Parts: sequence; structure tokens; C-alpha cells
Amino acid sequence: MMQQQEDLKELLEVYHENRNDEQKLRLIIDKTIKHLEEYTDKRSQLAVDDAPSFFSPTWLTSVENCYLWLGGCRPSLSIRLVYSLCGSELEEHLTEFLQGVRTGNLGELSADQLGLVSDLQCRTIKEEEVLSSKMAGLQENIAGHQLTALANNWDHDSSTAADQSTWQEVRQALDSHAKALASIFVEADQLRLNTLKELTGILTPYQAVDFLVASKKLHICIHQWGLRRGSQRGAADEGEPA
Repeated sequence: MMQQQEDLKELLEVYHENRNDEQKLRLIIDKTIKHLEEYTDKRSQLAVDDAPSFFSPTWLTSVENCYLWLGGCRPSLSIRLVYSLCGSELEEHLTEFLQGVRTGNLGELSADQLGLVSDLQCRTIKEEEVLSSKMAGLQENIAGHQLTALANNWDHDSSTAADQSTWQEVRQALDSHAKALASIFVEADQLRLNTLKELTGILTPYQAVDFLVASKKLHICIHQWGLRRGSQRGAADEGEPA
């Protein structure tokens, strides 16, 4: 979150002070994406050892965890954000737009850009559906023959050698499940990264910075709102009678 805050600060500086300097705009875009690539690579390495922890992270608020899709946001959410910004910014500056004033923000996407964004959205949603299907299959395997048989043979109050042997089989089954989970997680992260890269490539540098600023703000705000909500609920629970 500290990196997100720092990236947002730099994006805002360039957005407000260097809107016509294409080189500086591209530099800050590349820097922001590089940070995301490094984050994604690190997650991929860590997921090999403990993939389940990334699907309901303790470092996120309950509000954030509610919106997770395979350990992160849906890639198509980025595209929906572009559409949302396009509409809101066009509405906000409609009078100036009709008068021929052009700012170059997301409210001024061209027909060609809209076509490319729409195509990206269709492809991204299809890839999301494939990964969701893989995840559904993996979840259904929990009730598969192997784990069901092990559960039926498990003696909850026993510490015998037979019980320990069953635990070894359980651990192997869960490790296999976690390995498959890690594979899906890495694919989802890669889709998130690829979608962002292609989306910023469709946009002009100024539009891309406009989008990245909004994306960072949304991410940070949801985290802060979640913390505040959790704090308020905790205070309310403490005041409840036993």
C-alpha cells in the first residue's frame, strides 16, 4: 500500500504538471507497470509455497476480500473503469467539448479506441471464464473420492500410528490441491497484468495516466474504507452487552 501511495503521488504530479510532455507521461506509465510486474513476479514465487493464503489474505480488509477474484481484482474491472471514467469525464466537460475544447482525457476516446477496448473486454471476459471454470473444478475436487475416503477414515480423537499415516495422505492431497491452486493464481495474475498493459497501450499517454490515477485512488480508497469500517464495527461490538 505504501508503494501504491507513492505511485499515485508521482502519477498526479505528472498528470497535473506535464500533461503535454509525452516522454514524461510514458516514463511514469512504464515505472508504474514495472512496479506491478515486480509485485506479480514476487507473488508467483511465494504462491508456490502457500497459494491458499493469497485467496483470502489476512493483510486485506474483509471488504477487500469480498471483491477478490482468484487472489486479486477481475482483469475486466480495469476495462469497466475506463468506460466509467469515459462517461463521467465526458459529462463533466460536455459544454467545453461541444464548444470544441479538447483536454485529451478519457472522455475523448476515439471510435477506434473504443473498438479496441471492446475487443479487449470480450477476450478478457472469455479468459476469466476459463479460469473461473478451472477454479470451480478444483473446488469440486474437495469432495472427490480421495479426500472423502480419508475424511471417513479419520479418527478425530486418535493419535495412533494409523491416524498419523492418514494425516500424511491428507497432507499430500492438500499439497496437490495447493499446487493446482498456485497454477490458477499465477495465470490470473498474468491475465491482470497483460490486460493492464494492453489497455494502457490502447490509450494515449495522457489518458493512460488518467486511468492509472483513478485505478490507484480506487484501490487505496477501498482499502482505507475497509479499515475504517472494520474499526467502527469493532468499536460497536465492544459496546454491545454480553
